Amino acid sequence: MKNSRKRKLFEAKSLLTVLFLCLSIVVFAQTKTVKGTVLDERGESIIGASVSVKGTTTGTITDLDGKFTINTKNNDVLTISYVGYIEQSVSVAGQTDLKIILKEDSQVLDEFVVVGYGIQKKSDVTGAMASVTSKELEARPVANAVQAMQGRAAGVDITSNERPGELGKILIRGSRSITAKNDPLYVVDGIPLMSESAIETLNPRDIESIDILKDASATAIYGSRGANGVVLVTTKKGKDGRYTLNYSGTLTVESIHDKSPMMNASDYITWRRWAAYNAGLVTNMGDEPSIESDKTIFSRTAGGDATAWNNIMRGWESGTWNGANVINTDWTDFVTQTAITQEHTLSASGGNEKMQSYMSFGYLNNEGTMKGQSYERYTAKMSVDINPTEWLKMGGSINSTWSDQDYGFSTLGAASSSGPGNIYGAASRIFNYALPYDSEGNIISMPGGDDAIMSVINEWNYSTQQRQVFRALGSFYGQLDLGRLIPVVKGLNYRLNFGPDYRNWREGAYIDSKSVNRAGGKSYARLKNRRDFSWTIDNMLTYNNTFGKHNLGLTLLQTASKWNVEESSMAGYGIPQPQNLWNAFGNIDISDTTNKVSIGSGLTERQLASFMVRMNYGFNDRYLLTVSGRWDGASQLAEGNKWKFFSSAALAWRMDQEDFMKDISWIHQFKLRLGVGSTGNAAVDPYSTLGAIQSIYVPFDNNLPAYTTNEPNYTKNQVGMANKNLGWEMTTQYNLGVDFSFLNGRIGGSVDLYTSRTTDLLLNTKIPTLTGYPNIIANIGETKNKGFDITLNTVNIETKDFSWTTNINAAYSKDEIVELTSGKIDDISNGWFIGKSISVYYDINNAGLWQESDAEEMAKFNANGHKFKAGMVKPVDQNGDYKIDAEDRVILGSKNPLWTLGISNTFSYKGFELSCMMYGRFKYWINSGGEAQLGRYNQRSINYWTPTNTNANYQMPIYSEAGGDAYSSLLGYKKANFLKMRNISLGYTFPKETVKKMGLGNLKAYVQATNPFTIASSVDFLDLDLGGSTYNRGFVFGLDLTF
Repeated sequence: MKNSRKRKLFEAKSLLTVLFLCLSIVVFAQTKTVKGTVLDERGESIIGASVSVKGTTTGTITDLDGKFTINTKNNDVLTISYVGYIEQSVSVAGQTDLKIILKEDSQVLDEFVVVGYGIQKKSDVTGAMASVTSKELEARPVANAVQAMQGRAAGVDITSNERPGELGKILIRGSRSITAKNDPLYVVDGIPLMSESAIETLNPRDIESIDILKDASATAIYGSRGANGVVLVTTKKGKDGRYTLNYSGTLTVESIHDKSPMMNASDYITWRRWAAYNAGLVTNMGDEPSIESDKTIFSRTAGGDATAWNNIMRGWESGTWNGANVINTDWTDFVTQTAITQEHTLSASGGNEKMQSYMSFGYLNNEGTMKGQSYERYTAKMSVDINPTEWLKMGGSINSTWSDQDYGFSTLGAASSSGPGNIYGAASRIFNYALPYDSEGNIISMPGGDDAIMSVINEWNYSTQQRQVFRALGSFYGQLDLGRLIPVVKGLNYRLNFGPDYRNWREGAYIDSKSVNRAGGKSYARLKNRRDFSWTIDNMLTYNNTFGKHNLGLTLLQTASKWNVEESSMAGYGIPQPQNLWNAFGNIDISDTTNKVSIGSGLTERQLASFMVRMNYGFNDRYLLTVSGRWDGASQLAEGNKWKFFSSAALAWRMDQEDFMKDISWIHQFKLRLGVGSTGNAAVDPYSTLGAIQSIYVPFDNNLPAYTTNEPNYTKNQVGMANKNLGWEMTTQYNLGVDFSFLNGRIGGSVDLYTSRTTDLLLNTKIPTLTGYPNIIANIGETKNKGFDITLNTVNIETKDFSWTTNINAAYSKDEIVELTSGKIDDISNGWFIGKSISVYYDINNAGLWQESDAEEMAKFNANGHKFKAGMVKPVDQNGDYKIDAEDRVILGSKNPLWTLGISNTFSYKGFELSCMMYGRFKYWINSGGEAQLGRYNQRSINYWTPTNTNANYQMPIYSEAGGDAYSSLLGYKKANFLKMRNISLGYTFPKETVKKMGLGNLKAYVQATNPFTIASSVDFLDLDLGGSTYNRGFVFGLDLTF
């Protein structure tokens, strides 16, 4: 019995064991390991692609070779995705080794863009905007992001500035204000910047994208600061996936080029002879010289410099004049250099579903092509995003910068307001027949013997203007997904943003008595310190949900900002110890009033409080509506006028989604947009409504030193009257646009037409002197602006190994004054005219030069007190009274271009990429200043009038220390149009197989030519982009590595 029970128990255990083993075999048979490789259409491995089992949390990412391994069941489906590619699903049934090819997503309009206080699908955007990606920014390696944006966005005009550490000017859709600022608002990682500093301190390599809001329907959510457009900068953050280490480095070699070189020594001497002849100093014509006449001509200058006079006499060694024997000195060689600029950025990024991080360190050392100029910058960025639970997100980023900028040659404390603006200009003024050293090798302090011209050798040791800046810009947030905590409010989120911006700024300037700009006078020094701190706090509720065919998005915002500036300055002459630079003001003899010691300090505060609501509504993915309203209060405006409401509305129709468009295969996407909105401008200095407390000279020894234009000495005759009724400048803008994509994305772009009207201008206008004040800022006047933007992207050729793409962006913008202080009456004293551009040249026109054949006409003018003769500038007598006076002034043209153009072409062949970018401005006027031709300074090479060269571009030279041709400046006004090749770049991305053997994830090397040539220009002796005759040309050598 007992044995029988044991037998049955054994049989039961055996049966259970067999059943368990069978079940394990079945389960094991249902689970398998799948391997695979993810490639793009060109066969290149895709690193970091997401591979997941559909309907589960199981997933992985591809490695450096695009390979992956994952455990699945027999009937599972894998989902493979990667940014910029179409997601693909693959069944693993019967497969253990997969080869998956992802196709690029050609639906450009479905990418996400930043729109202000959120992101949207580009296909859902109803306003006018432009985007510049990190790839486009990195395609032009420059010191700041503003430079890299030039020519990349329609309607955005950016002027160049090649001084190390400086920004160019940026205008979005032209000008609206006459005397208030037209600068756009910069928003970094969602935080609007209140500081006067823009984004020049950011490392361009840390920027993910730049989105530019152009019309009022898009910018109205920023209310009082959106009138001039908004530049949204998104910096890089960590992403889910493998941690990567990246290095980017460039080495730039640049040299200065002058489109208007100076005359050589021989040509200058001949020119100077003509100047003396035309002034009646000698009887010999310029091409009939004699030693005796040369003694008369050059005794004023070369007579005081024996070395220069001896050099001139070299031309008379054979008894007859031979200018080739005169030694020519190119003084610009002493002040220019081949500039070496290096930039390095090391960054690390990565993360998982719980935390993502990004960190970078950057270094820039930018030498100037003019000696004494430099810019050194250290940057560090840290970004962390944490998702501890499904309902909570938090994170933050800090962009910190320390920079040291040396302006080099300084114009502060100059002995004369007509002195040169930079060291190159100072060198260009020196006579080319003057030698730098005497026979014993000593520097000649006044080459040529003119006491107004000093040697520039070692000038960089005598003049310096150094600015050091530390800046820390932060963006921190916490976000609650309330819908996950309270299911009934699914789609509701609360977000708190905090953005501090701290900047410490110190500028020291020292100009020694040996400096060109002090001309032997007392040494000068100035020290300025400034601390900026601003902060912004946002409380934001967002709601997004879908109800059938209805998509609804709501945003509620309460925000507050504050900006505080403390500054102090001191300046004076007679610095006793040059080695102390600006650090020894206590040693200045303050009892000596000629030392003009000044001190000053100031405190400025500004605050802004706002409430905003925005609704985005979409029906059936076809009909889109965006409505917003914002209520702003600005502390700098008057009581009763501080608050203003700004609203906007925009409609969009995705016609490509309509049934009647389905059969048109070549139309990929087509969207119409219509928007209207109002924005404001309160860009005036705080206390304009109360009266400013200004820095003044402190009198020592009961004496108030004389005021100089270089120092802040304010009296009631220089400080404007307070306006206790100052309110908002208002802009209302209408925009009609279309976004399109044809032939499956081969042709795409947008066209926008706009018109805007700005009323209650913040106008700095003159007032009667009986008030005791010269001017007042008031809400007076009206302007309007109209134009259109065009962006066209084309894929011209695309094969397996070769592609050619083109981007063209063009813009037309015309501004006009509608009304001024006295209604429809012109304000001639300020150069403002009803129906004309905001900024124009208003002066006497010219009809070229007087000729001998004009003797009868000249006599009529000369009878009225003029002294015209052949070879002088011929001004146009508009009213025919034979008098040239203010009544003959006319509007010559606008200073702002009607057209801007940017063209980029990219050619790719396997790993090679060749790209080029052109930029141009058209239909505007510039003032080059003309040519005084007084004979006092060196002269650029020009075609000037002589009795034997009457078909000249410029008037005859007339030697004079103060006079000359009274109308010579009229020849400086010129029509301006230019198109220049901004850069040409050739790069090579190494194959994945090669890179893998090197232990790298990616490797790219490139070389780029900057400013290689000008394609067309209406003024051949100027670089119209910079506004001067000189520009930098060079080569950039770059390397990008991913580990």
